[in-house]
Amino acid sequence: MNAPISTPAGFRCGMVAIVGRPNVGKSTLMNALVGQKISITSRKAQTTRHRITGINTTEDAQYIFVDTPGFQTRHSTALNRSLNRAVTSTLSSVDAVLFVIEAGKFGPDDQKVLDLIPPGAPTILIANKIDCVKDKATLYPFIEEVQKQREFREIVPLSAKNNDDIKRLLAVLKPYLPEGEPIYGEDDLTDRSERFLAAEILREKVFRWTGDELPYTSTVVIEKFEQEGRLRRIFATILVERDTQKAMVIGQKGSKLKQISTEARLDMEKLFDGPVYLETFVKVKSGWADNEAGLRAYGYE
Repeated sequence: MNAPISTPAGFRCGMVAIVGRPNVGKSTLMNALVGQKISITSRKAQTTRHRITGINTTEDAQYIFVDTPGFQTRHSTALNRSLNRAVTSTLSSVDAVLFVIEAGKFGPDDQKVLDLIPPGAPTILIANKIDCVKDKATLYPFIEEVQKQREFREIVPLSAKNNDDIKRLLAVLKPYLPEGEPIYGEDDLTDRSERFLAAEILREKVFRWTGDELPYTSTVVIEKFEQEGRLRRIFATILVERDTQKAMVIGQKGSKLKQISTEARLDMEKLFDGPVYLETFVKVKSGWADNEAGLRAYGYE
């Protein structure tokens, strides 16, 4: 962590949780708010599995964003129970909550997440993906309907891909941060280690290249992470539950695994600002996602 910065009078610093059902764009929003890709994104639901902290420091404020897993309502595995604990524990320790929904869509799963937010938590409604709404005239009545579910402090329709919208959201959020010294250095983007970020990047590529064929109960374990000067040597294992899934990840003559590894390495080099040697293996470990002790061994809370 970098040294804390000297701050002007009235400097603000606080924590903001980003919550919502899977696939409403929480990780994309987090990356936009931080200005760097630190949380993986995928069209596949249940991509984010850990509490990811992202940091954005400006001249007069430090925003500490917490991207939570999408609250799981469909399956009761040990993995999903772990993900849900991560959501509920986060909500008890933040200064504001961004409740993210997809503009024009509000269903039972959104309501279940909304019901988790403590009544006293300052909650801001984020209607994301407004760029995907064809008839913008439907937005106002839609938001009016959602407002009936809870008293929101603010309502911010936006597209996480629009930089002006992100600036507007930061301005809305700033008054909710308490006055105080920054917790992190001005160049810090996350409190997660490079080892953790490497695993997340590789896991994203696995999801992107296997699509809906591979169940989300696959994970990545970094077996070895060494640094020699600017070069990072990373040895990683992709864990799947069945032999058929292993074959799916490897692909014909290893083509898919090569593509996954190459894209992951390029993303790592961009994030770490240095060369990366990445060696990737695929192993079968059946039942890992429903084993509490195994989950802890793989870094789940």
